[in-house]
Amino acid sequence: MRIIAHRGASTKAPENTLKAFKLAFQQLSDGIEFDTHQHSEGIIAFHDKTLERTSNGKGFLLDTPLSRLKQLDVGEGESIPCLHEILDILPKDALCNIEIKHLNNVDTWVAEVKKAIEEANINEDNLLISSFNHHWLVQIRQRWPRVNIGALTATYALDPTYCARAIKATSINISIDVINADFINDAKRNGLDIYVYTVDIPEDMLKLKQWGVTGIFTNVPDVAQHVLYGN
Repeated sequence: MRIIAHRGASTKAPENTLKAFKLAFQQLSDGIEFDTHQHSEGIIAFHDKTLERTSNGKGFLLDTPLSRLKQLDVGEGESIPCLHEILDILPKDALCNIEIKHLNNVDTWVAEVKKAIEEANINEDNLLISSFNHHWLVQIRQRWPRVNIGALTATYALDPTYCARAIKATSINISIDVINADFINDAKRNGLDIYVYTVDIPEDMLKLKQWGVTGIFTNVPDVAQHVLYGN
C-alpha cells in the first residue's frame, strides 16, 4: 500500500511547501499530493482561494501578482512554490498527485505541466491528476490521453464508480468517511486503483491495508511508515 504525503509532511512542516515535500521523502513516502491553482503567471501550489490562513498575506490568491506571492511567508520562511520547483525535487520513482483547485485554461495548463515534467525529467506515468471537478478532468483526458486521472469524491454514490468510469479515470480518490469494503471490491472489479484521504489514524491505516487499497493520503507519513511497515 502506497503512502502519499498529503500536502507534504504537513504536520511537521508548512503545507504545500518544498520543505514539507522534502521532509515527506525523508520519511520514506512513496509520493506527495499537493493542491494547485492555475495563476495567470503559472501553476502554483496553494490550497485556499484566499491568503490569510496559511500565509502572512491578505486578499485573493489569484488577484495577487506572482512576484508578490513569492515574497509571502507561508510558514518557517517558506514561500509558495511553483509546479516546476516541486517537480525539480521529486525523486525519480515517486508518485506525484497534482490536485487541481482552479483551472482557467485547459490547453495552457496541459502545455505547462508537460513542459515542467520534461524539464524535470519526470516520467509522466508517475503523475496522477485529480480534482473534484470532473469536467476539468474530462477536458484534460481529451488533450492528454495517456496521463493518469484520479476522480476525487467524498460521496458513496448509488453507482459508486460511475463517474470514474465515465471519465476513464485511473483511480478513484475517496474520503475515509464514506469508504467501506464493498466499495473497494466494486472499484477493483472495474479496474480502478483506490486511494483514500485523509488517513491519519493508525487503526484506519491497518484496516485499509487489510482491505487492499492502492494507497492512502496522510498528513503523518512517518506514522504511517511505522504502523504499516515498522520503519
